[in-house]
Amino acid sequence: MKIVISEHAGQFAENKDIAKILREKFISPAADNMEDIYLDFQNVDSSTQSFIHALISEAFQIKGETALEQFNFLNCNKALKSLISTVINYSLE
Repeated sequence: MKIVISEHAGQFAENKDIAKILREKFISPAADNMEDIYLDFQNVDSSTQSFIHALISEAFQIKGETALEQFNFLNCNKALKSLISTVINYSLE
């Protein structure tokens, strides 16, 4: 399953409600079915940590490190990589 984040959240991904919708409608069902999840951040310049948290933290809290095998983060700049890493690390604690 692939989600192109910019198609839903624009160049600055900040709306937690959109992240929640994406999580509930696509990410959680795919995670439950053990599908590979591709989150494509092409054309996303930046994001808030709360958007990333709303998008992925639940899966990592529930599945733990096994979620690392399912998630693939595509076309991330350094700032996005840092945010994603922070949320994953926080969620796994």
